[in-house]
Amino acid sequence: MRRVAWEILYARLALGAAFLSAVASRFGLWTHQPAAARFKEFIAYTGEVCAFIPKPMIPFLAWSATVAETAFGIALIAGFKLRETAYSAAALLAMFGVAMAISQGVKSPLDYSVFSASAAAVLLGRAAMRKAA
Repeated sequence: MRRVAWEILYARLALGAAFLSAVASRFGLWTHQPAAARFKEFIAYTGEVCAFIPKPMIPFLAWSATVAETAFGIALIAGFKLRETAYSAAALLAMFGVAMAISQGVKSPLDYSVFSASAAAVLLGRAAMRKAA
């Protein structure tokens, strides 16, 4: 059995749990609200964050983000294709942070540590690459 560095494990679990928590929230699992109502609110929030995107694209973006975040959360926790998953998660977080900054100002992604999480995912990807070498 390979030894997993505690730093890599910690980053995997923290980032993976954050993605899955966000998905759980948008389906009302933390608040016990009906999933459809909560997801409707998430679609509206996606529209606020992506105010520069045509409105008909917003539900697709909301669902795409949800699928990607679920997949990244599970893959990070499982350690599946860690380098690829970490870099992809970093890119998604960076895009989300930039969208937030464009639509809501730079304070918003900074307050929610979106760029910090993206940077952590980049470092995780680099660590996984070095470990594989």
